[in-house]
Amino acid sequence: MNIYVGNLAYSMSDDELRAVFENFGEVDSARIITDRETGRSKGFGFVEMPVSGDASAALEALNGSEVMGRTLTVNEARPRKPRNEYSGGRRGGNHGGGGDRGRQGGGYDRY
Repeated sequence: MNIYVGNLAYSMSDDELRAVFENFGEVDSARIITDRETGRSKGFGFVEMPVSGDASAALEALNGSEVMGRTLTVNEARPRKPRNEYSGGRRGGNHGGGGDRGRQGGGYDRY
């Protein structure tokens, strides 16, 4: 099961996150999401646990618990939405139509 963990302490490492969840069973991966430009933690991460019973026990026990001075939000991660050219992100260039809007004179009269 893939688990979302929010409201993490910004100083927490991947290994510390893994250790919190290993108290409930085997952990395949534990990853804190970081900002691409600064490398700083964004305050949330994901933990992958192969045994759903262990994952459910961890989810129930850790949601609302305090770790490193922060109250965790822990729930099953939702699948990531597929990315395409129209969903999020920055778009460069001129993507607007514009047409005749704002044009003064120079147009043709249509009869």
